[in-house]
Amino acid sequence: MSSQHTAPETPEPSSQHASPAEASQVRYQERLSVAWWVWLIVLFVGGAGFVALAPISIAMGVVVGLVLVVVIAVVVQLGTPTIVLTDEDLRVGRAYIERRYVGGAEALRGDAARTARGPGLDGRAFMNFRVSIPDLCRISIVDPVDPTPYWLTATRHPDELARAINHGADQIRS
Repeated sequence: MSSQHTAPETPEPSSQHASPAEASQVRYQERLSVAWWVWLIVLFVGGAGFVALAPISIAMGVVVGLVLVVVIAVVVQLGTPTIVLTDEDLRVGRAYIERRYVGGAEALRGDAARTARGPGLDGRAFMNFRVSIPDLCRISIVDPVDPTPYWLTATRHPDELARAINHGADQIRS
């Protein structure tokens, strides 16, 4: 499945007299939906439920198979996090941080992403990994009382997320 993604619009210069509606404008949004092959696994589990009970009762096998597919699909969908960046905050799944505490961001792909997930990982970092999304964005945290040095999140569009965060960070600093 493709991700739902809203590319950041070219923001107009910020005004000190921005209205509340403008202040909370979404600069970037992405739903980290699972890859197409995960749905094949869901169907396989439903089929396995059917095969396990079909010798006893075909009807019970069908019911159990369908229930398994529906329940797992609902759980997968409910567990799908979103990334939302506004002028006021950054949300990754259930995690939230005020925009003023968000520093710069860096897009990570390939070997850089593998290193960031493994030997280069700081255990204090907030992590949002997805098995079907290999690319990452590292977002530095500049809150002096927060021990979290950075957020590391999976994203299908790391360059666009980093650009949106860095553009907003430049505006907040100036």
